[in-house]
Amino acid sequence: MANDLRNDTEPESGAAYFGGEVRAWRTDRGLSQRELGEAAQYGQQYVAKVEAGERLGSSEFAKACDEVFGTPGTFARLRKRAARRGYPAWFESYVRLERRAAVIQDYSTNFIIGILQTEAYANAVFRKAHPRDDLDLTAEKVARRLKRREVMQGENPPLLWVILDESCLWRMVGSPEVMREQMAHLIEQGESPHVVLQVLPFRSGAPASHMAFIVLKFADDEPDVLYVENPVDGHVIDSPDTVANANVTYDRLRADALSPEESLAFIRKAVKEWNS
Repeated sequence: MANDLRNDTEPESGAAYFGGEVRAWRTDRGLSQRELGEAAQYGQQYVAKVEAGERLGSSEFAKACDEVFGTPGTFARLRKRAARRGYPAWFESYVRLERRAAVIQDYSTNFIIGILQTEAYANAVFRKAHPRDDLDLTAEKVARRLKRREVMQGENPPLLWVILDESCLWRMVGSPEVMREQMAHLIEQGESPHVVLQVLPFRSGAPASHMAFIVLKFADDEPDVLYVENPVDGHVIDSPDTVANANVTYDRLRADALSPEESLAFIRKAVKEWNS
């Protein structure tokens, strides 16, 4: 059984790839989903969800598959690789573009952009959105979100320009302790030459956009793209007119926001408030 991990043949979702391999090996061994579940001490529905790519199988499940299929360490290694690229399929295209961007322009309305979130903040966001998830699944999602920081740690990181609606500073995510840590992390990142933070204060009035969005800019005259999310999924938009309008909107938001220096001072005040 070939474990081909070439990018041109595997599904975009790491969970879907892992599930496809489980299905292929199960079929090769002549097992039903129920039989595999019994042998691995998991339910048939769990196996079905893993094979459909609806969830990434746990580390314990991967080890059990190695025992059932007689493939020492194979599925354990596959799972590690799948976890590293296990974003939802609709988010994979954005992540690939984010890694190549020369400039990332973000407007955050309620939550801080994922690439600047602390581990505790990200965990609180995922637990609130998906309270019924297993803790190991939440941990996997948090790990993938933190992995996005790597784009800022290379030799030639992009310019990350973030406009934070003031509500991002005052909405309690997790606990006051979590917010204190998150605010301190923002200040640390805002002092980097590769990160610009601006706060859009409440007193600036109605914002130019009520929705969060990201515009990615590239080198070599590659066209900009727009990324937006809805309650179900996200979309990368490359329509020139739509992206141009988003750039104009971003400029308006930037004009209404505090300067980077004023914004860092504002965030420092927020730290003091969360300490009280």
